[in-house]
Amino acid sequence: MTKLAFFAYICILGIAIKENENFIAVVFMASFWDIQRKNKLYSYALVGAMIPIVIVLVWFAGYIFDGGSWIFPFAIALSLIYSIGGYYYGDKIVLSASGAKLAEGKDFTYLNNVCEGLSLAAGIPTPKLYVMNDSSPNAFATGRDPKHASIAVTTGLMQKMNRSEIEGVIAHEMSHIKNFDIKFMTAVVVLVGLISIIAEMMGRMFWFGRGNDRGGKNGLLLIIGIFLVIFGPLMAQLVRLAISRKREFLADASAAQLTRNPGGLASALEKLKGSPALKKANDATAPLFISDPSGAGEKKSFFTSVSHLFSTHPPLDARIKALKGM
Repeated sequence: MTKLAFFAYICILGIAIKENENFIAVVFMASFWDIQRKNKLYSYALVGAMIPIVIVLVWFAGYIFDGGSWIFPFAIALSLIYSIGGYYYGDKIVLSASGAKLAEGKDFTYLNNVCEGLSLAAGIPTPKLYVMNDSSPNAFATGRDPKHASIAVTTGLMQKMNRSEIEGVIAHEMSHIKNFDIKFMTAVVVLVGLISIIAEMMGRMFWFGRGNDRGGKNGLLLIIGIFLVIFGPLMAQLVRLAISRKREFLADASAAQLTRNPGGLASALEKLKGSPALKKANDATAPLFISDPSGAGEKKSFFTSVSHLFSTHPPLDARIKALKGM
């Protein structure tokens, strides 16, 4: 079991590092179907990579601590309560926090027409369209499923982008809805929450010395347990962020399929480079946007390459390169 745990963590670490898009070469002339299939497989593989962490943590808790078996149901209950709340009410919270208003009236006729046309092409109900009064071009999608979905764009995006670029951006957000990314990432958050809660509880039990003497008889087992408690949540977060980046690539490829014009979205992403921060940007809503709403630039360096492991979005240059290769 100890060897299995060690092997599982080495595999997860390797996957997380491999997910740094600066280390992955884009295959030119790949169809959007190929890219969608590849990123879906990566997403599911990464979710599977988190499951051994949960299993090993629960097993270790039961082995080391008397009555440790109660930790798992308690942790899953807390994680589910948190995730269900966000799943059903997150869209309202996000739209309110971003200051988005329903896009009604003649000024938004074109935008609503684009949204309706793309929803027909995607085969999903037309999402509600919102506008944020912000000069920085950006957009996001939210909602637990296609029947309860919304798309929000900034006034800056409407002013600075042409027709094909706007269509590309809305198609990208529409793809997040069609691909059930909110539901998928909710499941991921549940797993990450489980790992964090179990590790936190085990850490407190270690600190207050509530274990039995079984760990003392196996020093290696104790070391592995401490390693899991310290690094388990970090590894889970790295995997979650890698999944988020893969879903962005998937949405880009799906948008290219919807519009049959990958160049439109590629041009839009070019214009997003160097954009100023949104007025109401925050870390909680940042993963929803088509690009980082904090306005952070992308400078090439060793430290930047490492920092991409902790980013919810792939580098814009990598996304543009992939789109131009379709």
